[in-house]
Amino acid sequence: MRIIAATCLALSLLAAPAIAGDYTSGSLTIENPWTRAMPPGAKVGGGFMVITNSGDTADTLVSLKTPRADRGEIHEMTMTEGVMKMRELEGGLEIPAGGSVELKPGSYHVMFMGVTDGFKEGETIEGTLVFESAGEVPIAFTVGPVGGKMAPMKHN
Repeated sequence: MRIIAATCLALSLLAAPAIAGDYTSGSLTIENPWTRAMPPGAKVGGGFMVITNSGDTADTLVSLKTPRADRGEIHEMTMTEGVMKMRELEGGLEIPAGGSVELKPGSYHVMFMGVTDGFKEGETIEGTLVFESAGEVPIAFTVGPVGGKMAPMKHN
């Protein structure tokens, strides 16, 4: 009996972690949107995900809307001669036809600007991605630890 119980427990622990939800709108799929918890007083934060376009034409991510920030922007971070530079992508971020773009720390990301109530680990931040062709896609960001380098695991 103990062996069966231990086996069931082990299998349930393997099945428990699950990544944040995926979202689909037309030919676009948004996988595992996440963000980081914010230190006290912080007013900006980054959002990360993978966007895949299975369609025949490119689309462009142009903005982020969320009730938790004054505005959302699309940014790129680069390293040039040892200096980190971040800039807003004025025209948005193209998601190529038949391709994917990963928004991740140190690269492309959405930026929460003017956050009024800092994000806390374990909560979910509602938002809407705005695409040039696909329009508005409601999503939810899972909040991981401060300084996290990868998407947090959710437990069912």
